[in-house]
Amino acid sequence: MTLMPIIKSAIKRVKTTEKANARNSAQMSAMRTAVKKFEEAVTAGAENTEDLFKQAVSAIDKAHSKGLIKANKAARDKSRMAARLNK
Repeated sequence: MTLMPIIKSAIKRVKTTEKANARNSAQMSAMRTAVKKFEEAVTAGAENTEDLFKQAVSAIDKAHSKGLIKANKAARDKSRMAARLNK
């Protein structure tokens, strides 16, 4: 059981933190899903890999711009996907 704070500002922080956590989790999930779809398409040899690549890169860039992942991770993920696309 989590304790609810008594101080008004702390109560507000709990609310905003919960909202931010929900938003961040959704954003990270969307990014991971986009990357996973691309990986599965490449493995299966599907036709639409370039579209999925663009969507995945967009999701990674969005996550980076929101501060959910660091610049190096974004660059590394995009680089690996590009290498996989061009193979």
